[in-house]
Amino acid sequence: MKVTTTMANTTIESDRDFQQLADPYRRELLAHCYRMLGSIHDAEDLVQETYLRAWRSYGDFEGRSSLRTWLYRIATNVCLTAIDQRGRRPMPSGLGAPSEEPERPVVASPEVPWLEPAPDAVLGADAADPATIVAARESTRLAFVAALQHLPAKQRVVLILRDVLKWRAAEVAELLDTSTAAVNSALQRARAQLEQDAPMRDELAEPTDPAQRDLLERYAKAFEDADIAGLIELFKKDIVWEMPPFPEWFVGAENVVRLIAAQCAPGPGDIRMVPAAANGQPAFGLYKRAEDGVHRAYQLQVLSVTADGVAHASVFFDTSLFPLFGLAEHL
Repeated sequence: MKVTTTMANTTIESDRDFQQLADPYRRELLAHCYRMLGSIHDAEDLVQETYLRAWRSYGDFEGRSSLRTWLYRIATNVCLTAIDQRGRRPMPSGLGAPSEEPERPVVASPEVPWLEPAPDAVLGADAADPATIVAARESTRLAFVAALQHLPAKQRVVLILRDVLKWRAAEVAELLDTSTAAVNSALQRARAQLEQDAPMRDELAEPTDPAQRDLLERYAKAFEDADIAGLIELFKKDIVWEMPPFPEWFVGAENVVRLIAAQCAPGPGDIRMVPAAANGQPAFGLYKRAEDGVHRAYQLQVLSVTADGVAHASVFFDTSLFPLFGLAEHL
């Protein structure tokens, strides 16, 4: 009995050690899995799988690498398996040309595994380190995560580990069981591909910019007042508007205004806008008034804002995202 008790106590202590040592890496592993998969739901599942595998193998961890590196190795392999099984997650603009008919009814494609936004509160960086916050925001912007989805899985891993997490080429090579030369070659190809889909970095307004806050307040008010024509003043002329799960997407302020007027046709008071934050970008939970007078979750808008106005609106109709952003199902 003493031996059994001793073994049980040792197991409990080992479990406590693992939890205490591994838990601090959970958030950054979630961000890593999100960049890899483009789905916050999948990322949460894969982080759970990562910790389960790590816990089961913790007794065999010899410490030849850091615990952080070991956890990243497990998470990356879990993600690669998931990508093989599920494929990439696109945005509508990654599937074809923009639509030229805003009044034509749009048809959802729920069978497509669309890219998902991620809450800042989930992926947030250390608030005490402004440089870390900026880097985290840049590497989780929707445009960047969407661009990653165009890369083959191994190139995606290499670019994230090298350019986002700043791993050495030799470390990445060890994780992928390949050569340093192969890693450098994959990184070069990944960077070249990413150049074609790179997000606007220098143009994007900072979240603390008073002009951006004013623009967002006017933007929300325009929707709530049903001043759809007034949105033209807040849009860039070449604004991109896309809205998963609908594959149609639109370019140009006039086309977007026509789309909203034809497809949504809100009246004053029909819409309520609740501010949120996603992927280091401003966002809104849009609530639409139903026949019973209750404003219910309708869409989540993630915006790219420049000094010239709203440049890109990613509008997600998946209302299961609302709880992740701390948004209610109805108002």
